[in-house]
Amino acid sequence: MPCRLYNQAIIASSFLFLTACTTLGPDYQEPNVAWLQDWEPSAYATATNPPAQTQTDLSFWWELYNDPALNQLMDEAKQENLQLRVAGLRIFESMALLGIAESNLYPQIQQVGGAVNYVNNQYHGGRPSRGDQSFNTYNLNFNLGWELDFWGRFQRSIESADATFFTSVANQQDMQVLISAQVADLYFAYRTTEARIAIAHSNAKIQKRSYEITSTLFRNGEKSELDLQQAKTQYLSTLSTIPELEASLVKIRNAFAALLARPPGEMPELNTKDYQLPPLSSESINNIPANLLNRRPDIRAAAWQVAAQSAQIGIAESDYYPAISLLGTIGWSGNDLSNSAEVGTAAAGPSFKWNIFDYGRIENNVRVQDVRLQQLIESYQNSVLQAAKEVDDAAVSIQKTTEQKALLDQAVVSSARALDIANIRYREGYADFQRVLDAQRSLFAQTERQLLTHGSHITAVISLYKGLGGGWNETPVEKIIPDSTRTTMQERTDWGDLLTPPQANSPINSAQESSQDE
Repeated sequence: MPCRLYNQAIIASSFLFLTACTTLGPDYQEPNVAWLQDWEPSAYATATNPPAQTQTDLSFWWELYNDPALNQLMDEAKQENLQLRVAGLRIFESMALLGIAESNLYPQIQQVGGAVNYVNNQYHGGRPSRGDQSFNTYNLNFNLGWELDFWGRFQRSIESADATFFTSVANQQDMQVLISAQVADLYFAYRTTEARIAIAHSNAKIQKRSYEITSTLFRNGEKSELDLQQAKTQYLSTLSTIPELEASLVKIRNAFAALLARPPGEMPELNTKDYQLPPLSSESINNIPANLLNRRPDIRAAAWQVAAQSAQIGIAESDYYPAISLLGTIGWSGNDLSNSAEVGTAAAGPSFKWNIFDYGRIENNVRVQDVRLQQLIESYQNSVLQAAKEVDDAAVSIQKTTEQKALLDQAVVSSARALDIANIRYREGYADFQRVLDAQRSLFAQTERQLLTHGSHITAVISLYKGLGGGWNETPVEKIIPDSTRTTMQERTDWGDLLTPPQANSPINSAQESSQDE
């Protein structure tokens, strides 16, 4: 009978063990954006050629401008930008945190301890049974504690840390997108400002010629001083715009230098004579599928944040149940007193602890984790909406600046012809000088608007590629941070093989494969 009860107890315990080993909390499901599958920017509906719904490699979209200087600066920014380095270092931080989470699957306590003590007993008063004594004691022990992952607490912690690692990879890729867009924006802002300065000098040259003519006519008594002063005012007013533009040029250059981790100063790559802005292309929004939105690194990062938080619910729910551990100790102690024995100790067995009264703490913690998950899901939905807005805004801007530029091209031609006619009629005495001034102002304004619209078109193209998440690629671990930084970190701390090129089953390779699958 006792044997039968013993066997039944073993069977019951085994059943309890098997049924208890479970993973609490919801399994991650990526938030669904129902409208994204069939959505496309409104400008696509009126595009000459509909965009092809195929995967497009946007990793090096700036090469469509065929500008060696831009390509060189883009490569340097990807290597030297400090914000990008910080994003890369966060990948290594998340790898180390993932290692901490994984270590909890193994015995959490593995401690060796020991002590040597000198003891001196002195007796005062009374009738001690023996005299004063001095002796040494010593002990050595090894303690082991292993909390078993009955409820999936540690497994969920690993899932959360793993998702955080993938988030850091996606954030580094998103930083590549931002840096690519910033480099292109600053590059063409610099070129546009250069062109504006050139236009101002060109118009000032025209106005200076009018000023010289009116000066001569005034000195000869053929025209009034009013013409002279009006010509002088317009000429000086145009000249006054140049210092402001030159200051803007230096500020853009300084911002560019900071992006490349350079101190403020000259940038030889920008010293190009007679630079011409790239022509507007009617193909800018063609062959770019809108469904690339779900590959944007920032959206992938938002999805991984949802995954990391989803696992936190299971971690919180595990507090409802007892923590079951296996404990063990091996020890040895003794002293140098005569006739005293040395003691060896060995103990092992299970233990549990269970907070049976928590007054709603655990329940409310689960609620906190759940509402944080829902917040991240809503943030994910908002990220997709904002991404779609960016793409739609950029596509419309591309389309409309193309139309606007075509009209301004005609306006510039008409303004130049009007100026020629006004000068002829003024010289022949058929029109006053005010007509010449008006024609000069119109030509200056239309020429600058033409240039600014051209620049706005380029900015819109950059925004479109940024909105689609273009400009990133998988970065090998040896290129995430420069060799000098890697060497410094290895000398300061033992990083093992985390800073070296990964093996096939490493987290970084897994992250790259995941990015490609998506």
